[in-house]
Amino acid sequence: MAEIKNYTLNFGPQHPAAHGVLRLVLELDGEVIERCDPHVGLLHRGTEKLAEHRTFLQAMPYMDRLDYVSMMCNEHAYCLAVEKLLGVEVPIRAQYIRVMFSEITRILNHLMWLGSHGNDCGSSTILIYTFREREDLFDMYEAVSGARMHAAYFRPGGVYRDLPDSMPKYESKIRGAKALEALNANRQGSLLDFIEDFTKRFPKCVDEYETLLTDNRIWKQRTVGIGVVSPERALNLGLTGPMLRGSGIAWDLRKKQPYEVYDKVDFDIPLGKTGDTYDRYLVRVQEMREANRIIVQCVDWLRANPGPVIVENHKVAPPKRQAMKTNMEELIHHFKLFSEGMHVPEGEAYAAIEHPKGEYGIYLISDGGNKPYRLKIRAPGFAHLSAFDELTRGHMLADAVAIIGSLDIVFGEIDR
Repeated sequence: MAEIKNYTLNFGPQHPAAHGVLRLVLELDGEVIERCDPHVGLLHRGTEKLAEHRTFLQAMPYMDRLDYVSMMCNEHAYCLAVEKLLGVEVPIRAQYIRVMFSEITRILNHLMWLGSHGNDCGSSTILIYTFREREDLFDMYEAVSGARMHAAYFRPGGVYRDLPDSMPKYESKIRGAKALEALNANRQGSLLDFIEDFTKRFPKCVDEYETLLTDNRIWKQRTVGIGVVSPERALNLGLTGPMLRGSGIAWDLRKKQPYEVYDKVDFDIPLGKTGDTYDRYLVRVQEMREANRIIVQCVDWLRANPGPVIVENHKVAPPKRQAMKTNMEELIHHFKLFSEGMHVPEGEAYAAIEHPKGEYGIYLISDGGNKPYRLKIRAPGFAHLSAFDELTRGHMLADAVAIIGSLDIVFGEIDR
C-alpha cells in the first residue's frame, strides 16, 4: 500500500486572495485543510513606534495608512482618544460631519470588500460594479480634503474645514459639450447636494449587487455553510463587527456605547443567523443600506444648522488664516502649534469606534509632552486572522479563499 501523508503548502504571499502580504502555511490532507498557520510581519511598518516620535498632529496622517480602505474611520478613533485626554468638546456640526464621513467610509470599505471578495470567488463583474460607486465617494473625499484616499480631514477638536459650497467639475478637451453637461449634471450645487444625489441613487446600486449575487447559485455554493462560527465561539475568539453580527450577536458600538451623534440618528443593526460566509455577506450588504440612511439624516441636519467645525481653543486648533495674517498673537499660536505641537495633559485614554471591520481602538498614553508617550492600536483584523485556523479546518483549499474574503482583511492594520 502507498503511504499517504499530509503535505504542507505555502498559500501566498503572492496569491491574489492573500492580499499580497499574508503567508498561510496550510497542512493539507489531499485537498482538505487540516490546519493553517498564518504568518504575519511581511508588511510591518512600526506605526505605533513612529507615532511616538511625532507630535500629536503629525501622527494623525499615519492613521489613514493603517487600514487604507477605511481612512477617515481610523482618524476618528485617534481624534477621539486625543480629545478624551484634552477634555475638549467638539462642536456639534463637526460631530455630524464626522459621522457622515464615517458612514461614507463604511460604504467605501464594504464596496471594496464586496468587489474583491466576489472577484476572489470567481465573479469579476461585481468588481466593476462596486468600483463605479467608489469613484463618487472618492470625489466627496477629494472635495473636503484635496486627497482622494489619505484625507487627514479629521483633526483633534473637529474637522479641518467646513464643507465646500461647490463641487469640482469635469473639464475635457476631447468630450463634447453635451457629454460634459451630462457628467457634471449632479455637480452644479454644493458638496451636500452631490452627497444627497448619491444617496438617492445608491439603494438601486445595492439592488444591482444583490441581483448579481444574493440568489446566484454559484455564489451560494461558494459561501453557504463555509466558515461557520457559533455565537459563543465568535465571542470567545474576540470577533467584532460584521464577523460577530453575522453569527447573530447584536453588538454595535454605535448603539451600545454611542459616540459623537450616533444616538441622534436612526438606523438598525443587521444580523445573520448561521454565522457562515454567506451571512456575513448579507450583513455587510445591509450595512451599506443603513449607512446610506445615516448619511441622508446627516445631510438634512447639516443643511439646516451652520456653525463652527473646530474648537476655538488655539492651543489645540490653528487660528483662522485671515486672523493669523493680521494679528501677532494668532501668528504665534499658529507657529507654536505647527512647530512644537499641542501639549496633551498627562494620562491615558482608550477610544473605540465601530469601524467597518469591527471594533477599532486607540490606546494612548501621554506624559504631558507634545508627542504620544505610547500608542497601541486595537485592530479588528488581527483577532479575525487569529481565528482563521479554526474557521478553515475541514474545508477544501478553495474555501480558504472564500473565508479570507469574508474576514475582510487589510494588512495595514494587522501589521502595524
